[in-house]
Amino acid sequence: MRVLVAALMGGIVMFLWGAIAHMALGLGDPGIRLPAHEDAVLSTLHEGLGDKAGVYILPSIDPAKMRDKEVMAAYATKSKASPYAWVVYMPQGDDLSDMSRQLPRQWASDTLSALALAFVMGLAAFSFMTRLGIALAAALFAWLSTLVPYWNWYRFPTDLTVAALIEQVIGWLLAGVVMAWWLGRGGKTA
Repeated sequence: MRVLVAALMGGIVMFLWGAIAHMALGLGDPGIRLPAHEDAVLSTLHEGLGDKAGVYILPSIDPAKMRDKEVMAAYATKSKASPYAWVVYMPQGDDLSDMSRQLPRQWASDTLSALALAFVMGLAAFSFMTRLGIALAAALFAWLSTLVPYWNWYRFPTDLTVAALIEQVIGWLLAGVVMAWWLGRGGKTA
């Protein structure tokens, strides 16, 4: 029960920190730019990408043809001369101002993440500082295993990647303080 309460507390702290980080501090915005001619780009998306929602990388190559040397040479030439884009595409559109589905999912994600962290923090009679160190290690693990590969392979902007590091480290340290305090109350373990 102590781990579940710690997870709920940590999830709430992380959710609130995320709101502050994105809405007040702008940590979700670095590297995201406005298009020079948005309407021109939007009008060509259906024609260029079709009707299937998904992630598109441009220029692209059929993975089944990656062993063909001629195809790879042509792709290398094209990719050197062309712009690069990583596009999350929804052909049907969506009301991007309505966050009524995303907010509960974010809270659930934060709380489930906090549950995993609380479980590890509560495995033994760790000190407060050790539990806080575990929270820091978890934040770094999350960033290194997700955002750094996106920066490396999909060319996510460096400033977006660094902002995500700041958001993860501060958020999980704040949540970690609350969770470590709760789990360590009365000298009992989880």
